[in-house]
Amino acid sequence: MTDPTTFDFEPQARIVARLAEGVTDEQLADATPCPDLAVRNLLGHLSGLAVAFRDAARKDLGVTTNSSPDAAVPDIGAGWREDLPKVLDELADAWRDPAAWTGMTRAGGVDLPGAVAAAVAADELVIHGWDLARATGQPYAPDPIALKASHGFLRAVAEEDDRGGGIFGPVVPVPADAPLLDRAVGLSGRDPRWSPRP
Repeated sequence: MTDPTTFDFEPQARIVARLAEGVTDEQLADATPCPDLAVRNLLGHLSGLAVAFRDAARKDLGVTTNSSPDAAVPDIGAGWREDLPKVLDELADAWRDPAAWTGMTRAGGVDLPGAVAAAVAADELVIHGWDLARATGQPYAPDPIALKASHGFLRAVAEEDDRGGGIFGPVVPVPADAPLLDRAVGLSGRDPRWSPRP
């Protein structure tokens, strides 16, 4: 994409799909950095958000874009190993349309500009990719462009919130010279040192 305000979701979508592929059945009940979400619930959330932000890009507003992510604890379906990579590919494809980035759309029951929805989607894929990697002991290097979009979005949200809270919880202080991923993770309300074992 030549427009500097847009980017390709495919690299980050593929990274998340590879992480999901590396999850064993035995790990589905394991804890994640997301409070009250096991690995299976995190995978269910990733599937749901991929569908929601795919439809937000298409301006196909309805049940998938109106539902609050907090409405119920997400879970995986029987065919999640095939379904999740498919909806991640569809999300990436939908955001290739320049029209996705313009005008208004909706996600999670919230009306927002297309470009903002894209930043939120990038943030969801980057941060939840980190969650999944940490929970399942996999290496993680997010797509640099998606990471930059995620960090920019999280920083803007934190600056607007005079209480210093993150969108997922209170901001966790991280050194200014820490890697960008650690700084994004801290802004999301997570501790970059989180481990599934004490």
